[in-house]
Amino acid sequence: MTIKLTLELASGQSMKGAPLELLARGEPIARGVVNEQGMVAFDAKPGTGELAVRVDRSVLTTA
Repeated sequence: MTIKLTLELASGQSMKGAPLELLARGEPIARGVVNEQGMVAFDAKPGTGELAVRVDRSVLTTA
């Protein structure tokens, strides 16, 4: 099953290239990257329950 989202920030900033995780019961079940149009697609197994999206912070570095 493919879940597609379009993301817009209130600030108008682009999220292009942002790695995102799709969560079910707080656990990552799929990953995706935001494209230049602000869209991301997740390939996940069909199921029921609440879903959430978060930025995959594992790729972030601290200076």
